[in-house]
Amino acid sequence: MVKNFINPKDMKMKKQIGITLALLLLAGLTACNSIIAPASAVLANQPQAAPTTLAKNETLAAIEGTLEDVYSQVNPSVVSIQVTQKSQMPALPQLPGFFFGPLGQNPQDQQPRYQYGAGSGFVWDTAGHIITNNHVVDGADKITVRLADDTMVPATVVGTDPDSDLAVLKVDLPASQLQPVSMGDSTQLKIGQLAVAIGNPFGLENTMTVGFISALGRILPVNNNDNGAIPSLGASYTIPDIIQTDAPINPGNSGGVLVNDQGQVVGVTAAIESPVRASAGIGFAIPAAIVNKVVPALIKDGHFDHSWLGVSGVSLYPELADSMKLKSDQHGALVVEVVPGGPADTAGLHGSDRQVEIDGIQARTGGDVITAIDGKPVKTFDDLVTYLAQATTVNQKVSLTVLRQGKEETISVTLAARPKTETPTMPTQPALSNGPHLGIEGVTLTPAIATAMGLKSDQQGVLVERIQTGSAADEAKLNGSFKSAAIDGQMLPVGGDVITKVDGQAVTSVAELQSIISQAKAGQKLTLTVLRDGKSVEVPVTLTDTSGGASQ
Repeated sequence: MVKNFINPKDMKMKKQIGITLALLLLAGLTACNSIIAPASAVLANQPQAAPTTLAKNETLAAIEGTLEDVYSQVNPSVVSIQVTQKSQMPALPQLPGFFFGPLGQNPQDQQPRYQYGAGSGFVWDTAGHIITNNHVVDGADKITVRLADDTMVPATVVGTDPDSDLAVLKVDLPASQLQPVSMGDSTQLKIGQLAVAIGNPFGLENTMTVGFISALGRILPVNNNDNGAIPSLGASYTIPDIIQTDAPINPGNSGGVLVNDQGQVVGVTAAIESPVRASAGIGFAIPAAIVNKVVPALIKDGHFDHSWLGVSGVSLYPELADSMKLKSDQHGALVVEVVPGGPADTAGLHGSDRQVEIDGIQARTGGDVITAIDGKPVKTFDDLVTYLAQATTVNQKVSLTVLRQGKEETISVTLAARPKTETPTMPTQPALSNGPHLGIEGVTLTPAIATAMGLKSDQQGVLVERIQTGSAADEAKLNGSFKSAAIDGQMLPVGGDVITKVDGQAVTSVAELQSIISQAKAGQKLTLTVLRDGKSVEVPVTLTDTSGGASQ
């Protein structure tokens, strides 16, 4: 992290913008008075200006009074956090096209360098616990906390939770010097309510900015970078029910407070959406509901265990629903991947085993669609994530209502603790060929894959991984792989049909299957011998025309 400073001219400009916003708000509030005041003034034969001016003065005084009260109440609880991180850097600069000294740096030629960063935090209790973002203190070798009264004291890390981007620090100070915040109820927030952020943007301590709650229920990827901006690549996990505000939030605000008009903390400012590493009117805060759940565990145990279902997925949308022969207005969370050995896998949930092209993009389809959890409707995948985060704990049983091949089922799942490391992603497997004859993607069965599927290690054939929707394989009801397993350090799809013969001719590899299919004709009927759930079954298929666009 790098400490940033802002140009005084920019500060003046921002101040002017803030004043303009306040005046616009004031104008809107007094406009209502001006509609009624003239009529009453005419009836009373009184000048019209006096009531309007009086209302304006009273409104301005009320706004100023509220903000002054909030600041005086909350600011003593907000702290500045300075972090130092040691790193090894070459003693001499290495410029493109040039080098200094021998190739390859000798460790003795290196000397320690230091990186400095600044963030925000707030007092949690009189025991000395300070709350901030995990990304503010992650990797820090030294942490210093500065209170609002300029007291500076070293801090130690008590516990961290990267998956909610929260951390708890501890300072050694008397209780009389610590003023804890008052926590609010973030579940009662409404769009349009006043939002006040207090923190240390660009290292400028004790700064208050004002705006409104501009949206609720956002999703924030885990592992934000140190400037507070959302990373371009998504993370394996997300923080649900995030608060969006237009109160200016900038680098250095991370870990500070977002409070309501009562001075109660409703969120912890964490990230911004901006192309220029500065406020663009879109800021995000971790809701108090999550803070209240995670922080006590961090203080007690040093870590927090998130409940975990063990799936990845997407929200169902009309085109995707149509491809699964569901109603176009069907809502739910489509299960794309099921983590092997996870709660969903143990309970028998199915991931997507087919793919379809929608608007030129390949989409996974065919998995279970979760429509409710514990009786609560699931309209989007975010609904599922939010419920798991807010209403469940590790080892809790939940009831999932799912649509499987269009039929509703109820599945009971016992949640586990979320793994600490990210699950490796499944590599894309090549299609058998560019032709559309059969419409599958597959891989030659190996001993490791066969063993993972509970087959004999010397079993030969082609494992069906993906099936093109609408293809010959789809019409024949072939099964693609609906879950994955860790094989040789990679997550590979398993569980699908294994093609062992075509019209009685043995198939031992993808190349052999390609050769057989390429010699057939469009519209020709073939009989596939496949292993399905360990049993050999005959599946008749009618090859499609090459113009169909499906994979082999």
